[in-house]
Amino acid sequence: MDNATATKTPEIAQDNAGNKQEVLNDIRAKWGKFSEQELSALKGKDDLVSKISAKYGTKPDQAVSEVDVVLKGRKLGAGA
Repeated sequence: MDNATATKTPEIAQDNAGNKQEVLNDIRAKWGKFSEQELSALKGKDDLVSKISAKYGTKPDQAVSEVDVVLKGRKLGAGA
């Protein structure tokens, strides 16, 4: 790995932040019971599935299906 790929440019970091915000907005639109604090604390897809199951009483396999639709292949978490 060379230095160009090892270091994120400000544009890439900003794009990643924008992508994460877009994902969080989509989650908020689908599952409105989550507070801003809960959304910002999400650690990843599994964490989201767990919280949806607990908060909405959704079976885990159904929650996974719904999360997959909302995420559309995007990642949720620090690397998003």
